[in-house]
Amino acid sequence: MKEWWIQVGLLMLPLLAVYLHIPPPKLSPALHSWRSSGSFFTYKTQNIFQRLYSPGAVGSSDVVVLLHGFPTSSYDWYKIWEGLTQRFHRVIALDFVGFGFSDKPRPHAYSIFEQASIVESLLRHLGLLNQRINLLSHDYGDTVAQELLYRWVETLHTLLPSSSACFSKDDCPPPFQILKDGGLLSAIITRLTNYFIFTKSLAEVFGPHTQPTEAEFWDMWTALRTNDGNLVVDSLLHYINQREQHRDRWVGALQSTSVPLHMIYGPLDPVNPHPEFLRLYKQMLPTSTVTVLDDHISHYPQLEEPQGFLNAYLNFINSF
Repeated sequence: MKEWWIQVGLLMLPLLAVYLHIPPPKLSPALHSWRSSGSFFTYKTQNIFQRLYSPGAVGSSDVVVLLHGFPTSSYDWYKIWEGLTQRFHRVIALDFVGFGFSDKPRPHAYSIFEQASIVESLLRHLGLLNQRINLLSHDYGDTVAQELLYRWVETLHTLLPSSSACFSKDDCPPPFQILKDGGLLSAIITRLTNYFIFTKSLAEVFGPHTQPTEAEFWDMWTALRTNDGNLVVDSLLHYINQREQHRDRWVGALQSTSVPLHMIYGPLDPVNPHPEFLRLYKQMLPTSTVTVLDDHISHYPQLEEPQGFLNAYLNFINSF
């Protein structure tokens, strides 16, 4: 019996080797356009992708910085990009290290603190670090925004966590929970994940009536596969443990700030279930305002209902 399993294992090794060397899919025209419209800056030894809209005067204080979620990229904002450029003099998006078109080193100790330092480095590079800015964040980016709020309490203008904030200990899309503790099993599952497993998993955090198209799923998968990003997903997920470890620091930053906060919420979000999450959010942040979108909107409101999301954000910004 043991010999039979050994033979099966030996047969699987070359198949696994072939699978691991399958090249990433080619960029779609839309994704290629997003990448070609951006550029790269260097943080330490890492190349970080940025996209910048800046027709206004240098040093303009009307700035919004977009912080994307896990496991996707800055391309999450493409449906509201044009609307934001009509309101702000500067719109800045980036791919965190390990995501999208940025470098994805391995092994590497990915952390929320590093991602926040990358945002600071980009703003310093653009001459904006000491100016008042707006943050628009989602999912993973919410925690980066909370760390920035902790650091920038005197200079930040507005912070908008558009989805989950760091309240629960297990705030992670359900399909990825199995990977968050690391170890050999996580590494194996990460390396065996393909387009079909990825899309089935990600589909669970979209509403049944707001699912991405096949082309949109391919764009998400292509961005993840760029620079072998599929091999670092388990390392990136250490942010879940970091959220638990530094919960007091990051939730405390939200509770103690005088910066205006706003939440845009999809009631169908399985990561932050309604109504429990919304009740907890209002209890812990009673001064924050909230926009609740239509009942069929889930965890990616900027993609599922871009116009409603944009209107909610601009109404919040324009109220000041």
